[in-house]
Amino acid sequence: MDIFGLLNVVGGLALTLYGMHLMGQGLEKVSGGKLEHLLETFTKNRFMAVLLGAAVTAVVQSSSTTTVMVVGFVNSGIMKLNQAIGIIMGANIGTTVTSWLLSLTSIEGSSVFIKMLKPSSFSPVLALIGVAFLLFAKKEKKKNIGGILVSFAILMYGMQMMSDAVKPLADVPEFTNILTRFSNPILGLLLGTCVTGIIQSSAASIGILQALCFTGAIKFGSAIPIIMGQNIGTCVTAIISSIGAGRDAKRAAAVHLYFNLIGTIIFMCAFYGLNAILHFDFMDNTINAAGIASVHSIFNVATTIMLMPFGNQLEKLACLTIKDKKTNKISPEDKDLQMLDDRFLDSPGYAIMLCQNAVAEMAKLSKEAIHEAIGILIDYNEEQAENIYRLEDEVDKYEDRLTSYLVKVSSKNLNFDEGHTVSMLLHSLNDFERISDHAINILDSAKELYDKGLRFSEKGINEINVYSKAVEEILDITIDAFGNMDKKKALEVEPLEDVIDDLNIVIKEKHIKRLRNGECTAELGFILSDITTNYERVADHCSNLAIYILQADMEEMDTHNFLIQHGMEDSKEFQNRYIEFKNKYYID
Repeated sequence: MDIFGLLNVVGGLALTLYGMHLMGQGLEKVSGGKLEHLLETFTKNRFMAVLLGAAVTAVVQSSSTTTVMVVGFVNSGIMKLNQAIGIIMGANIGTTVTSWLLSLTSIEGSSVFIKMLKPSSFSPVLALIGVAFLLFAKKEKKKNIGGILVSFAILMYGMQMMSDAVKPLADVPEFTNILTRFSNPILGLLLGTCVTGIIQSSAASIGILQALCFTGAIKFGSAIPIIMGQNIGTCVTAIISSIGAGRDAKRAAAVHLYFNLIGTIIFMCAFYGLNAILHFDFMDNTINAAGIASVHSIFNVATTIMLMPFGNQLEKLACLTIKDKKTNKISPEDKDLQMLDDRFLDSPGYAIMLCQNAVAEMAKLSKEAIHEAIGILIDYNEEQAENIYRLEDEVDKYEDRLTSYLVKVSSKNLNFDEGHTVSMLLHSLNDFERISDHAINILDSAKELYDKGLRFSEKGINEINVYSKAVEEILDITIDAFGNMDKKKALEVEPLEDVIDDLNIVIKEKHIKRLRNGECTAELGFILSDITTNYERVADHCSNLAIYILQADMEEMDTHNFLIQHGMEDSKEFQNRYIEFKNKYYID
């Protein structure tokens, strides 16, 4: 083989790897994080977990991707180690789909039907359709489908290129002699493990072996131990991913290793033991790409069937290897933030879904802080005050962690919907954090009243109670709408926000009137002004959040421009809701 042949081999391998990567990415984008959500949800039944692991791996074209995702699930507490075992087993079966796809390059025949099954025949058609979708389709989903078709064509072209480049090696005796050495089970096993560990993809490693089989120099006796080693080598990615993770995440990676290691040892002992007795004739026969795919599939399916009943024992073995240490209990809030694992960044759709869940929890904490602060205004309680400070600290933690994580997500290759959602969440974080800050401000006013022994008049207390209920309702409506992304519910926020603005003016006017009549003091007036200002600001943030929900499919992120452009304040529905809230929160 000359230098140009070597370049073709390297180039073909590069295109094959790139095609696999692009196809996996495209399929994940089309799924929008649903695949990962399935893994998270339907894993209590071991058999179902195996099927899901196989299906998801077949879609994303990488068992390494699935196992790294599982390590992330376990590390973040989303999934228990016992649930992860089935998925890890299924991932080994799912990865065999790629080897069958790659084996299409070995199809031979003269009939039109057989010729159409060859990648060299249908790949150009898929590439043409895919490019047309990428260039002319307007919808993001069609563009993603176009990307999948093009990446599949690249994958097949790379495999064909690699296969054509190594064919001349069939006439090189030195090459044939080297390959025969790997018929030694131990050497073959080590070769498969090392190559797969280096490129971190068993599918790509299988592809290289399938390409080499076109030389006609690969025998069954050489291929079988190499394939066994490839299954062990693929564990390297999960092991690397578990570095720096929690104990259960390390155990998930250990289960993956033990599963493949035990399966390989049993398979090789049984197979070569029988071969020593029966002397299988096919061991010296030339293997083709379909034969490699068959051996790969038989090993993984047989290993899964054999070890599936012993999942609990694999878990115990992993726990014995990586022992428990005393750890502090994790609060529910910290557990939510722990779910934001960097391993999920390679699946932006799922990472964004996790962020949405965490922001929804942050919103509940902000709401709770405001409700507690309002409740403490008239009847100050030190224990409640401490709880409000705690809630505000938790909200700050959420904001810091979520902002950092969302910035990382935004650096990924996001489609329009994903990018818009990230932008909306980043805007929302600021509003929820500011709402909790206003809870502290209201608490400060309550503390000042308590420390100075001041108290509003009965009329003043009644007015504040009406105003407080309006603020509590707008907050409840907003958090409910945000948690469910309910646009209909979000439309109720703006009319109530206008009523709250009116209440602010009315309460201040009535206080001035009582001040003139000597029924109140200037000092109480300053505290009242602080309270009403914070109430009004809370309502303003609720208005911002409602607009974000209503703008879910739009590029515009400016609240006031949105209201003006869409004429919400002039609509009949808006006016009816405004009147309804006006009557509900009327102050005499």
